[in-house]
Amino acid sequence: MRKNKLFALLAVAALSVSMVGCGSGSTGSTGSTGSTGSSESSGSAASTSGGANSTKPLVWFNRQPSNSSTGELDMTALNFNDSTYYVGFDANQGAELQGQMVMDYIKANAATIDRNGDGVIGYVLAIGDIGHNDSIARTRGVRDALGTGVEASGSTDASPAGTNTDGSASVVKDATVDIDGKSYTIRELASQEMKNSAGATWDAATAGNAIGTWSASFGDEIDVVVSNNDGMGMSMFNAWAKDNKVPTFGYDANSDAVAAIAEGYGGTISQHADVQAYLTLRVLRNALDGVDVDTGIGTADDAGNQLEEGVDYRYSEEERSYYALNVAVTADNYQDFTDSTKVYDKVSKQLDSSSSPEKKVWLDIYNASDNFLSSTYQPLLENYDDLLNLKVDYIGGDGQTESNITNRLGNPSEYDAFAINMVKTDNASSYTSILQQ
Repeated sequence: MRKNKLFALLAVAALSVSMVGCGSGSTGSTGSTGSTGSSESSGSAASTSGGANSTKPLVWFNRQPSNSSTGELDMTALNFNDSTYYVGFDANQGAELQGQMVMDYIKANAATIDRNGDGVIGYVLAIGDIGHNDSIARTRGVRDALGTGVEASGSTDASPAGTNTDGSASVVKDATVDIDGKSYTIRELASQEMKNSAGATWDAATAGNAIGTWSASFGDEIDVVVSNNDGMGMSMFNAWAKDNKVPTFGYDANSDAVAAIAEGYGGTISQHADVQAYLTLRVLRNALDGVDVDTGIGTADDAGNQLEEGVDYRYSEEERSYYALNVAVTADNYQDFTDSTKVYDKVSKQLDSSSSPEKKVWLDIYNASDNFLSSTYQPLLENYDDLLNLKVDYIGGDGQTESNITNRLGNPSEYDAFAINMVKTDNASSYTSILQQ
């Protein structure tokens, strides 16, 4: 398998940005006028200025260009040119699934998981990144499903509660649920952002330390552990929850988390990483080939690759975004998800190199140490790049600074397309300014 790893630092000159919106996603690289505006752009017909690199296919993935405080989409970045899209997953749908999975488990096992028999089902929550839309959605999804959410500015508050053993925190509230004729209180005992001293978020080691602190302070008050992802969830599970038989719920369906369900890990959510990885490269492939963006996605390609909209993914033309749909992984079905790096059968056929000749793609992973991205997403990308006849240079970032990545995009002219995974969702212009050369 062809794999070029590009890690040498190259010099880059930062240029100013001049960007306007472009077309809808209905016709790929020849899209028509169309998208809604944001605080940065109203989305009009394509007229991106700059050199040849500014017209090359671009896909944002995993981290959607948006305001990290409000969640408002950055339509300037999403409309960078006619061949720009975002690929991720349906965060709200997945968040609802995770919350419901936790609630269903509590209802089925309340009598046994109430470890001290006080009638309070206490849970702790590991928050990945308070400025990340996916993290916000997952926190809200859990609190909404458990009834512990508090409304703030029209949405459920996703702020960390800190310590809340007495139920007095303002960002969450106690909930009451009747199970088998008994009334239980559900309480978020504690929650915090898992950010390390260097500034990296979604940090598994920090989560492991946090559960050590929480368990020392709260002991058998902790009945359930919930995490915004499996990396943090597994760290807490291995550090404490497994030995104490406390169900732990994560997100991502990483291989180790799926395997751990047999050992007491409560469950996880598959965000269909196989579909996401395929879409990340497929939209670039279609733009490079000059075919409709839906080819091999909602419409079968010549090789027979095709996804099912509404089952595997959904597409928002307005947002120029493809969202993979999520699946709950529990003790009932986990054996179907044991290999997280297996390509999806529906889109596993090799493209003909005569109609889809080899092209070169620059792609970065914002944090080379991120468990989901490094152990699941990138291996899937590496499987699909061969099937799609793409030669991909994989760039691993430090998870902290955008410049650690952008400094290695010193010669964009040597690439035919770009796939970008930002450190912060606000920082799309750090990349598009380079492509304006």
